[in-house]
Amino acid sequence: MPRRSYIFFGILLVAATGALAKKEPALPAPVKAPKQLALVRVNVTGQSYDYFRPWQKKAPFSKRALGAVLSNGRVLVTADLVANQNYVELERAESGEKTAANVQVIDYEANLALLEPTEKKFLDGITPLEITPDTVVGDRLAAWQLEPTGALLATEGLVTTVQMTQYPIDVGQFLTYRISIPMQYRENSYTVPLVKNNKLAGLLLRYDSRSQLLDAIPAPIITHFLKEAESQKYRGFPSAGFSFFPTRDPELRQFAGETGKAGGVYVNNVEPNTPAMKAGLQVGDIVTAVANHEIDQNGNYVDPLYGKIEFTNLLTAHVYSGDVVPFRIQRNGKPMQLNVTLEHRDAKDYVSPPYNLDQPPRYYVLGGLIFQELSRQYLKEWGPNWQREAPQRLVYFDRFQSELFPDANRRVVILSQVLPANSTIGYDDLAYLTVTKVNGREIKSLADLAEAVKQPVEGFIKIETEEDPKQIELDAAQVAAEAPNLQENYGISFLNRLD
Repeated sequence: MPRRSYIFFGILLVAATGALAKKEPALPAPVKAPKQLALVRVNVTGQSYDYFRPWQKKAPFSKRALGAVLSNGRVLVTADLVANQNYVELERAESGEKTAANVQVIDYEANLALLEPTEKKFLDGITPLEITPDTVVGDRLAAWQLEPTGALLATEGLVTTVQMTQYPIDVGQFLTYRISIPMQYRENSYTVPLVKNNKLAGLLLRYDSRSQLLDAIPAPIITHFLKEAESQKYRGFPSAGFSFFPTRDPELRQFAGETGKAGGVYVNNVEPNTPAMKAGLQVGDIVTAVANHEIDQNGNYVDPLYGKIEFTNLLTAHVYSGDVVPFRIQRNGKPMQLNVTLEHRDAKDYVSPPYNLDQPPRYYVLGGLIFQELSRQYLKEWGPNWQREAPQRLVYFDRFQSELFPDANRRVVILSQVLPANSTIGYDDLAYLTVTKVNGREIKSLADLAEAVKQPVEGFIKIETEEDPKQIELDAAQVAAEAPNLQENYGISFLNRLD
């Protein structure tokens, strides 16, 4: 569920892209893996799409990881591992035997994926891992890695915190275990299972080698994912669609008209066309209880397993899309109950989609002008610090999209860059402009733009932008005549991709 309060760690967390530090602290010698160890190596090759040159792909990549063997011939890995993959291969640790694999289900928001071997008997003889959902603070978990010889390297760590955090895709918050553990670098460290009493307790999410702190995707999230994966159509994790503030400030409670016992969270934004809006939740409401669990001023409820934890856990790990969850609220001091039917919010339902993986980006090239639709995937081309490094106006649009664009059924079309060409002389330095109209037609998608350019005004294509220079004019005949040379000069197979 999107919210505007961000959690900042006092450390730099390294996303689980295999980036475990190569500094290896001294640990006991690895133990030999049992013959039926429920791990397989996973080898992945693929290519990501280039959002700066959206008609092409980036250089090929290869990744090597471990997968946890589960029941029914499935292998669990992180979604990061198989994003934009071209080929996935499973390799048995004890024999080196290999087979191709297919991605059965993938959830980028929860960072989980299920693989299945193309050869059905490939996992025969391997006893699948059971899942243990009862990990709490103070438990010890072992990170399982493999040496090149197939020997098991088991490193123990202590669970220090169970909390809600952002996952790499940054859509809502999910339950997370934080573990103090001296992890070692190994080639297969892209996906690392965490085990408690020989049962799967979680998967590596990210690791900071300096502080030796690891964040893990916990068993309750894995269990939710696996149960949902059994349905005919995978629906993803649900959300309600509102943002909130704690109500520790007595002046905020007075402003909201809260009466009785202090507690609950203040609703400061309700996303358009989401379950919260459909149920009638409004800005200014105070949510005092969710699913019959009282919420305190910090937004926490008392979980029977973890103690105090943020109530968003009740809306992800505990319920499924289609479930009806009662919300007790106060509105202007009056108690009310709203029944919220939770749904998963698909990435395409955002004005600026939070991710777009395994699919090529949409674009339109017109006389050297490159038009694209704003997405977080595009902004992430500026690297891990994209929120600071990317054009700040576009970051602002992405962050506050629900407030800026209440009409959710639209995209933000941008002029991302200009390729030098005869038709673009004088426009070479333009970039990151918001397109508002083309030939007098309002633009809410690339499809709108594609239709609008077909109707030149007095022989010119007139493009209006929110920022300076406000209007760009292209000679329609010159654009058409130079199109073949433009394609040849810049290696553009097709001048647009709208599907």
